[in-house]
Amino acid sequence: MNKIVFENPNALANFFANELVTLSANKQRVNIALSGGATPKLLFHILATDYAHIDWSNMHFFWGDERCVLPTDDESNYKIANQLFFNHCNIPPENIHRVSGEKNPDEEALQYGDFLNRELPLIDGLPCFDLIYLGMGEDGHTASIFPHQLELLSATQTCAVAQHPISGQYRITLTGPVINNARKVIFLVTGKAKYPIIKSILIDEKDSGNYPAAHIKPAHGELKWYLDHDAFHGS
Repeated sequence: MNKIVFENPNALANFFANELVTLSANKQRVNIALSGGATPKLLFHILATDYAHIDWSNMHFFWGDERCVLPTDDESNYKIANQLFFNHCNIPPENIHRVSGEKNPDEEALQYGDFLNRELPLIDGLPCFDLIYLGMGEDGHTASIFPHQLELLSATQTCAVAQHPISGQYRITLTGPVINNARKVIFLVTGKAKYPIIKSILIDEKDSGNYPAAHIKPAHGELKWYLDHDAFHGS
């Protein structure tokens, strides 16, 4: 695991955008799981503004989690990526593999999991993404694995149904074993509200067992944390 601390969210997003552009030059197919949240919105804006001319044809986009809403709903992770990124860049529609959040959650979790098992290479019997980027909530959740559903970190299925602890909203999420089977996992974390969790996971390295993000440790791949100054220093 390694970490890089950036001066601000914009510097972080620009750095990560350059990494994605480098991946786009790869002649082989690259499978990426996207995330929701404030930092990805900034990332999508940078990609659409500065890199719309890039050839993205080798990049295939999936989702690490999705809210169980219509794809036109403002809370849809797909809608955000589509509005801010896909609509502005030359990305083949067949390279965009969204979660159908409007369908029955249990059925879609099974169907999307089966799709990933067919579409991605398998390592140790699990689909293997080239890159999964994740956010982290103020409660330490990542993807849609929340502290009250730690069993999803070891679930046997590829995707599962999660439930937000406050709103009760259903979501579909990759499970822990699939996330930890990726070739590379990168956390994008910004804001001083995240500092207490970051301190527990990365600085103190103790008492973090109830935070799902602390359990993301790729079995065969690389783990990176990209943080802004506020998230790492708390000010």
